[in-house]
Amino acid sequence: MKKQLIIMDFTGVYNYEPFIRNQNCIWLDCRHLYGTECYCDEEGAASLKRLIADYPAEGIHFIDSGNYHYLTKFWTDKLNYPFSLLVFDHHPDMQPPLFEDMISCGSWVKDMLDTNPYLQKVVVAGASEALIRAVPDIYRDRVHFYGEKALKQEETWKRFASEHVNEPVYISIDKDVLNPESAVTNWDQGSLSLQELEQLLAVVFRHEKIAGIDICGECSATLDLFEEKREAAINGRANQELLELISSFRTPTEL
Repeated sequence: MKKQLIIMDFTGVYNYEPFIRNQNCIWLDCRHLYGTECYCDEEGAASLKRLIADYPAEGIHFIDSGNYHYLTKFWTDKLNYPFSLLVFDHHPDMQPPLFEDMISCGSWVKDMLDTNPYLQKVVVAGASEALIRAVPDIYRDRVHFYGEKALKQEETWKRFASEHVNEPVYISIDKDVLNPESAVTNWDQGSLSLQELEQLLAVVFRHEKIAGIDICGECSATLDLFEEKREAAINGRANQELLELISSFRTPTEL
């Protein structure tokens, strides 16, 4: 399967990140859409689903800032076979939504567990231990957590490396799992280095079939042009490294 690269542009931030230059990619302009930031209402959801209707989940999707992380649900709704979800995120994204008729960047994992019949298991890596403790017990038999602090311990790395699933894995990466030296986001961040994230990803790529990948965690624009350029340079380097790592592996699905 060809590695299809899709850029979903909500904020214009990718225009400042050199990693995308000279890439053969599909650019989806989302800047004209309403009802999509953080919370996605019915109109916004319908517009986004129409926008991605012709593209498969089996590819690499850059989906802008963490405000749009719920797009993972829309991409994985396209999978019509059993799969597991691996999320690298400083937040478990399993909060009950404030509005029942909306999906949000903080509730989408819970929504997937509640509604997707093909989702077998969720693995969340790098989340804050405090936020993990707040996850309702009803989901814990289907969700495995590798907390931020726990990932600093060798024993946790061994457990992560030995975790195996029989079905393909969809990987979702929010760069807020990284420390501020490795990425700059508009949410509070974790402490993983980019090298540590890449080592964890390499373990998965070596052992699992990959159904698709998305990456978010860009930093929204500010009024400080110098700061914007600095942030875009840091995030662009992280995106470039992640894209090179992903492209270097051949999995059984040849993603």
